[in-house]
Amino acid sequence: MTAHKPKVLVTRRLPASVEARMETLFDTRFNLADNPLSQDEVIAALADTEVLVSSITDRLDADFFARVPKSLRLVAQFGNGVDNIDIEAAYAAGLTVTNTPSVLTEDTADMAMVLMLALPRRLVEGTQLLIRDRGWEGWSPTWMLGRRLRGKALGIVGMGRIGTAVAQRARAFGLNIHYFSRNRRPPAIEERLGATYWPDLDAMVSEVDIVSLHTPYTRDTYQILGAERLARMKQDAMVVNVSRPELLDEEALVAEIENGHLSGAALDVFEYRSGINPRLLALAEANKVVLTAHMASATLEARVEMGETVIVNIRAFIDGHQPPHRVLPEAHGQARMARG
Repeated sequence: MTAHKPKVLVTRRLPASVEARMETLFDTRFNLADNPLSQDEVIAALADTEVLVSSITDRLDADFFARVPKSLRLVAQFGNGVDNIDIEAAYAAGLTVTNTPSVLTEDTADMAMVLMLALPRRLVEGTQLLIRDRGWEGWSPTWMLGRRLRGKALGIVGMGRIGTAVAQRARAFGLNIHYFSRNRRPPAIEERLGATYWPDLDAMVSEVDIVSLHTPYTRDTYQILGAERLARMKQDAMVVNVSRPELLDEEALVAEIENGHLSGAALDVFEYRSGINPRLLALAEANKVVLTAHMASATLEARVEMGETVIVNIRAFIDGHQPPHRVLPEAHGQARMARG
């Protein structure tokens, strides 16, 4: 282990075991209040600091990187996604940025399947009936009828690590797997998953019962499920999104559910910078939409693995090596990753 202990600022509280490791390895300062810090607060705390451990609640834009102290050398993001960071500005300022990919696959895929089940089987509605409304009068043959998942067609947008994990789970539930991806999977993987590749996303969304988004957020995938594609979807189809809100035209989705074209949506991510869309909340209250509070990666195991990955990135960098999870600007060959 290097004798040099770099000064590290961590903007949000991490699992206790991760913080303990960081305190041992680095000269670490934590945000003990665990509240989101403003840019000015972060910059003030960065004095003489070499490493910033950021999270998705930190907005690190070009103005931020223009004002950081010269001591800062590395931004080690605690998270898979980095769209809160202006990667181009960081790169131009000579800073290295890393993230924590690969550790969120299983938990995110689990959440996608939970949401895929929750809406057609009316799970949230049934729970609220017992706890909030207290209106249950007992079982009857036609009470709380939902829709069966087996036999439905699932269209996965983005067959990367998470998309593949979702396909594996969905096949066990009897769903027919379809996918659109920038790169077609090898025949052996398609055969194992029973997956049908569609080179045309417009064609796929018009044929499947569920569209689930698992592609990274890049300039090319912004609102990849936009108004025109939502209008192409089958009558009573549904949308699942555990990736990034920017992949989906939220206003158009709300309109398609309100007008009765789509049966609903199950969303772990949604626009909330100025508060959650009241129309989206109204649909959730009407049990047309299931909303969860960005919980796809929220397991203790995932958070600990993310912390360990941050530590690996910091140690490699301080020891003079290329960090294993460096993020480069899109112009330099690496797209931004999906948030986790």
